[in-house]
Amino acid sequence: LSALQDADVLLYMTDVVETFDKNDDYIAKVENLDIPVLLLINKIDLTTQAELEELVAAWRRKLPKAEIYPIAALSNFNVDVIKKRIVELLPVSPPYFEKDALTDKPARFFVTEIIREKALLYYQKEIPYSIEVAVEEFIDEGSLIRIRALIMVERDSQKGIIIGHQGKALKKVGTMARKDIEKFFDKKVFLQMYVKVEKDWRDRDSILRSYGYRID
Repeated sequence: LSALQDADVLLYMTDVVETFDKNDDYIAKVENLDIPVLLLINKIDLTTQAELEELVAAWRRKLPKAEIYPIAALSNFNVDVIKKRIVELLPVSPPYFEKDALTDKPARFFVTEIIREKALLYYQKEIPYSIEVAVEEFIDEGSLIRIRALIMVERDSQKGIIIGHQGKALKKVGTMARKDIEKFFDKKVFLQMYVKVEKDWRDRDSILRSYGYRID
């Protein structure tokens, strides 16, 4: 609810086959909001004009303050109208970041994501989401970035798969990751990677928290 209250515009997406009672609790919250609500009825190509008019009327009774837009997202029908309306409704405010800022995420975040992506692509189903990547060292020397990264697995057998025969698999993943990291930072990169076994790490709250996971 707090996220809804902080929003400047709310887009509520439904379609011509969804029943009204599917999200009654959520709709009740939407009714009480004091922000513009755009109700998007998708897949209108799957219904008739008469049925659509009945549906629009029913939604108008349910959310009388909402602006209703029939759309067909697959064919891009009315999508540009929605975009234009969103821009019109958004308030003018000072920028939250500098104009040349690409992201608010730290550099290490992108390194870990690139390495994880290359590992999952290379090993595919051999290591199904049983890995975690951590950047233990990130040193920007100007023209060169030195990175030491850890790939953590749950079992010794997974470590063997990650490293591969004579270390060839790990070297291949490292090369793939290094090229993308160099492209991302537009600098030369020296990347060191090693593998560590941490048994059942996904079931241990302390380890999950150390890697940024939220534990409820």
